[in-house]
Amino acid sequence: MTNIVWHQHPVDQAARSKQKGQNPVLLWFTGLSGAGKSTLAGALERALFEAGFHTYLLDGDNVRHGLCNDLGFTVKDRDENLRRVGEVAKLMVDAGLVILSAFISPTREERDSIRASFPAGQFIEVHVSTPLSVCEQRDPKGLYVKARSGEIANFTGVSSPYEAPLAAELTIDTSKGDLATQVRALIDYLTAINVINADKISALG
Repeated sequence: MTNIVWHQHPVDQAARSKQKGQNPVLLWFTGLSGAGKSTLAGALERALFEAGFHTYLLDGDNVRHGLCNDLGFTVKDRDENLRRVGEVAKLMVDAGLVILSAFISPTREERDSIRASFPAGQFIEVHVSTPLSVCEQRDPKGLYVKARSGEIANFTGVSSPYEAPLAAELTIDTSKGDLATQVRALIDYLTAINVINADKISALG
């Protein structure tokens, strides 16, 4: 772009992070519809929030009510949906927040493109690997029934492919174990890579 210059402000990400007592990251929850992405991300955010951390959850359905309400579900529109979410997440991470995003994001190319826009270590891919059979049994929104009957075209896992991550930082199958254990695994990982302080989180047990 011409005649547009990035303005470097005196308060930067490092200062905001220090003020909040955390290292900002984007946790990207990817998986099939019904895999438990939003449930898992929401439970983790609640735990972090109660421990005093500064977070925000970007949910696939929610962003389509405002930020992306002009987009449909063509391949081009879905790519643009994720591009916008990635840009918003970058701003929020720059603000020093721990961001959680829950999106099917079916292709590796989409996810890798967002990862590439972040510094090393600030994009954490969480593959919610719940099997299709379980997701379809759950079918919380009735979408699989509609997809199987032909009412919804290009539905991920049914008429459109899902490309599982090849090297996600974390893989969680929500059909195995309980939610509290799964959240604990996420917290332990964030503590191990110094995103959050172990002493601050100890009250969670």
